[in-house]
Amino acid sequence: MTNSLITKTNDKLSCEPFLRWAGGKRWLIKDLHKFLPGGGYSKYHEIFLGGAAVFFHLRPKGQSYLNDFNPDLINTYQCVKDDVMKVLEELKKLNNTKDDYYKIRSKKYRSDYKKAAKFIYLNQTSFNGIYRVNLNGEYNVPYGFRTKDFIEEENLKTISNILKPCIFSHNDFADCLDNIKKNDLVFLDPPYTVAHNNNGFIKYNQKLFSLEDQYRLHNLLVKINEIGAHYILTNAAHYKIKEIFGDAKKIYELSRASLIGGKNAKRGQYKELLITNI
Repeated sequence: MTNSLITKTNDKLSCEPFLRWAGGKRWLIKDLHKFLPGGGYSKYHEIFLGGAAVFFHLRPKGQSYLNDFNPDLINTYQCVKDDVMKVLEELKKLNNTKDDYYKIRSKKYRSDYKKAAKFIYLNQTSFNGIYRVNLNGEYNVPYGFRTKDFIEEENLKTISNILKPCIFSHNDFADCLDNIKKNDLVFLDPPYTVAHNNNGFIKYNQKLFSLEDQYRLHNLLVKINEIGAHYILTNAAHYKIKEIFGDAKKIYELSRASLIGGKNAKRGQYKELLITNI
């Protein structure tokens, strides 16, 4: 635990998330202050890191623990933290064309920095920034025909500085308990098992994060609460989720805009749950 509680962000370092992430929490940022501990918190933990919108908004001072089960994602953050210039050097070798995209997508790299550059490049130039792999673990999202520059040099340099105190891991979420101490803040945004606002289960998410995982997640929250740490969990607005996490101190239902496109996609307002012991 740090000697003093964090009551404000590191305002001197302003940045934006450098990855697009389906299901990310940028929409929550404007209201996040309403749910933070009024007296501040010690260290910050994010268990399902993804695009890290909440972390980059808070920009906690001091050490943070950032985890995701995706090792390629964590390698990318680690490389940006360790030597952002090497990542930028590799990024500048790549071109945003359809032919180049599919060539780069199919390549296998040994260098962690080349892997990180590939991850950023594919994320920025693919269709809707979706992260999806086939049964062989190969990234298979099609080209996105984006014209936006995929290299945000100054933003990445700033992010590298912000990440310096961070400790990264790519563990199962249930293995992230050891570093959590009293008065810490834990933010959790798991893959959603169920569809928004209806009773349907999403088959591909059932593979990523099953209903059993939701029960395991509930057990983790019980342990976090017993430690005396604060938690904020976001989840799908579904009766089963309310049932599983019904013993939480507070459950809020929030509206957000759907930002995921594709065949048969419906854009509009969706409900999500924010579950917390604060």
